[in-house]
Amino acid sequence: MKREEIIKIVNEFLIEELEIEAEKIASEARLKNDLGIDSLDFVDIVVIVERNFKFKINPEEMVNVSTLNDFYDYIESKVGDR
Repeated sequence: MKREEIIKIVNEFLIEELEIEAEKIASEARLKNDLGIDSLDFVDIVVIVERNFKFKINPEEMVNVSTLNDFYDYIESKVGDR
């Protein structure tokens, strides 16, 4: 899967499901501080990742994920060019 596809899926989910304003979606946006993603939202994110990208998020691996770009990188590292 290409990075562009990952970004499109993640961004659409954030806008449609978590109702984050499209203007706030930027690669440097911090998940918690800028986008307002909380622990309940994270549960939804886990579901979307499992459904769309076919892997389970390991919470320990998410410790260093603070920006949207970090999250894209994390997903890309898991799915690569499948």
